[in-house]
Amino acid sequence: MIDLHCHILPGVDDGSQNEQDALDLARAAYASGIKYILCTPHHHNGRFLNPKADIIRRVSALQALLDREKIPLKVFEGQEVRIFEELPSAIARDEILFCDLSKKYLLIEFPTTDVPNYTSQMFTQLLARKHTPVIVHPERNRVFGQDPNKLVDFLEMGCLAQLTAPSYVGVFGKTIQKTARLMVAHEMVQLVASDAHHIQKRGFHLKEAYAAIARDFGEERTAYYEDNAKRVLNGDALPLSSYTRVKKTIFGNFK
Repeated sequence: MIDLHCHILPGVDDGSQNEQDALDLARAAYASGIKYILCTPHHHNGRFLNPKADIIRRVSALQALLDREKIPLKVFEGQEVRIFEELPSAIARDEILFCDLSKKYLLIEFPTTDVPNYTSQMFTQLLARKHTPVIVHPERNRVFGQDPNKLVDFLEMGCLAQLTAPSYVGVFGKTIQKTARLMVAHEMVQLVASDAHHIQKRGFHLKEAYAAIARDFGEERTAYYEDNAKRVLNGDALPLSSYTRVKKTIFGNFK
């Protein structure tokens, strides 16, 4: 398996705090079937700044550590970028890490309770430059939780969405789990990743989520997600999504 969203890089954000934490996460990842991890520390989220050059250096050091400890896991450099108005300029200055070397896909995080009003204009600009925003954990965003169809507006532009695996298996509570399942049911998400931070509280759950999705929607759906992860890491095009909008019941709920 490939994990495209993980805070395994030690000492840079609220993920692993030291080398031992990183090794514990690495061993847990490999034991669960994960062989490739995109290291995605928080960047520009108001608390953490993780410059591109620093991440590249740290990921190289982490790979060397994994090799010394004989953990057969391959790590790659990336960022989870909190959306900010100067992002296009930062990309032009080569300050942002993408999921792939061809700079096609980048992970974009929204504030938990908001989608900034400049988002559509910025995404239009990025897409025109052949950069595809990947909206991470939309099921945990209050705006999309209240109306999942607002995520479809971005999908129609050409963006992608990445579900957090623990959300699907209930780690963040029943409300977020319901939204996660709704988004999978309507094919609103094209990727699933762990967003793992710690062994104890924020583990991987990727294997469990894939198993649950396979039970709910068939193994073809999980194969689709796994193939998409490989395509994103390689910078390849993804197959067209067949997402549908969620219908609202007479009681004001979504189904």
